[in-house]
Amino acid sequence: MNQAIYFDLTAMRSVDINSVDPDTLVDIRDIDIKTDKPLLERALDYINQVKNPYCFRHGKILIKTEHLETETTIEDCMEGCFRTSSGIS
Repeated sequence: MNQAIYFDLTAMRSVDINSVDPDTLVDIRDIDIKTDKPLLERALDYINQVKNPYCFRHGKILIKTEHLETETTIEDCMEGCFRTSSGIS
């Protein structure tokens, strides 16, 4: 994995939802994923749009995602989500 991306994801994961300014978070309803793009492009497009895949909002509701410490990476999880949303198994 690209080292710069690793450190960015680590910083994103450590954001404290209780101290973040809600106006700085992207509303997940504004994300538009082009399902005709290849999987990697969709994942990168999602991250570019959401800014922080660990911390975003849905309207006035702030959302902080966390993942179990397993061998499964966020990339694996996102791939599963994109495959499910596009009908690919």
